[in-house]
Amino acid sequence: MSGEIILVRHGRTALNAAGRLQGRVDEPLDAVGRDQASRVSSSLSTIIDEDTLVISSPLVRARATAEAFGRPVEIDERWIEMSYGVFDGVPQGDVAPEVWARWRSDLHFAPDGGESLSAVSTRVHAACDDLRNRALGRRIVVVSHVSPIKAAIAWALGIDSSTSWRMRLDTAGVTRLSVSRAGVALTSFNEVHHLAVDPEPRPDA
Repeated sequence: MSGEIILVRHGRTALNAAGRLQGRVDEPLDAVGRDQASRVSSSLSTIIDEDTLVISSPLVRARATAEAFGRPVEIDERWIEMSYGVFDGVPQGDVAPEVWARWRSDLHFAPDGGESLSAVSTRVHAACDDLRNRALGRRIVVVSHVSPIKAAIAWALGIDSSTSWRMRLDTAGVTRLSVSRAGVALTSFNEVHHLAVDPEPRPDA
């Protein structure tokens, strides 16, 4: 018995378009993001049925993307975006190089008021462990954010989250994991063929 977990990054927001770290800022989708949500749901419509479970981060940009699938949406707080603390809403270019270096070299680093990559991994891996059995014989769509999706990929591959810095996820991008009793496998990464606009020029939250 096999199943599938489909990880969907939310559609674009104004902060995404401006190249700002979004984190826990509860920004709605912009016009492009609403179109992206419609397009990603349409692209998956042939495999979404009444048995498909749709799970979402509690943030409005993720919920709005999840609602486009036309199925009841289950909210799971563990899929919320990483908190950047004092850097929430800040332009990426305004974050000091030494801060980026610390983030890249230390999985336990957390900015003031924020969350570490290690903490994100802990909560997301627990969510993934729960989904593994629920996905057997069915399809689950999870609408989330950059950091949690990267953590889920690391969970599937059995690697630590330091590899997240080498992954790029675009708004409304789709990543797929196959699930069976034998294990979990990454089957596709950051699909964006369904989008009418070019992918985002920078990886942002």
